[in-house]
Amino acid sequence: MLKSKIHCATVTEANLHYMGSITIDEALMEATGMIEGEQVHVVNNSNGERIVTYIIKGERGSGVICLNGAAAHKFQPGDIVIIMAYAAMSPEEAASFKPKVIIPDRHNRI
Repeated sequence: MLKSKIHCATVTEANLHYMGSITIDEALMEATGMIEGEQVHVVNNSNGERIVTYIIKGERGSGVICLNGAAAHKFQPGDIVIIMAYAAMSPEEAASFKPKVIIPDRHNRI
């Protein structure tokens, strides 16, 4: 089930020379219940690319959304992305579960 989503965030950085992952502003992580090291799917609305990676906590209030490593070839500053985390749950849990979804502004503020 979809657990949480950051919908239409703006990529602020792409760091080719860093070992994998996505760096996300801690405030955005907290608002969605995402945690450092959690697996996420990242969809690039600007070019259709999709990746699966894990989260690194970024500085709170910085607005950072940085794709690291090889993903930097597929995501560039200014691209609009959707970041989704999923959770396993029973059908009973899923029936009443509501994902945490945020839509940040163009500076990645809530």
